[in-house]
Amino acid sequence: MKYAWIHENRGVYPTPMMCDLLGVSRSGLFAAAKRQGSERRVREAEVVEAIRRAQQRHKGRYGRRRMTPEVSEAMGHSINQKRIGRLMREHGLGSRKRRPFRVRTTDSRHGQPIAPNLLERYFGATMPDQKWLADVTCVPTDEGWLYVAFVLDLFARKLIGWAMSEAMPQDLTIEALKVALGWRDPPRGMIHHSELLAITS
Repeated sequence: MKYAWIHENRGVYPTPMMCDLLGVSRSGLFAAAKRQGSERRVREAEVVEAIRRAQQRHKGRYGRRRMTPEVSEAMGHSINQKRIGRLMREHGLGSRKRRPFRVRTTDSRHGQPIAPNLLERYFGATMPDQKWLADVTCVPTDEGWLYVAFVLDLFARKLIGWAMSEAMPQDLTIEALKVALGWRDPPRGMIHHSELLAITS
């Protein structure tokens, strides 16, 4: 108890004076501090091991906020959140962030012939059925991803064809084009531009 009081008040009173007033030898004080430091290291090693086991159970996804109650329960007493965070940083036990799921709708790495880019990023049109733009996107639903191919008339930015599927078959854009051709009768020379398909009628 005396050693702890001296340690807490080192910044207020000189250590030799406190040792003399409380009848404590300085060598005894230093030995007690050494024992205390050793005990603290043992306790922290136990906490680190508890953190490591929890991260293994949760596949490395827990940060300090969720880790604190988990480790406190495992150790049988409350542990400060800042202490948990410090130990996680020091021992490389931080949470691993999951990469966001990205759906790829275009794959340019293939050996198939590539049609010339007739649009050349000029999206202006002076009349209907002059330039059609097609693309594929994906929409998250409660039952999974839904792939949607669509055809847009660039003159009015009007949707003129579409097709949907739970998978992404290669002919999804062709199905959307068929729908557009069912609605429209484009003149010869109309450009249909797609990441997957490029046609001049």
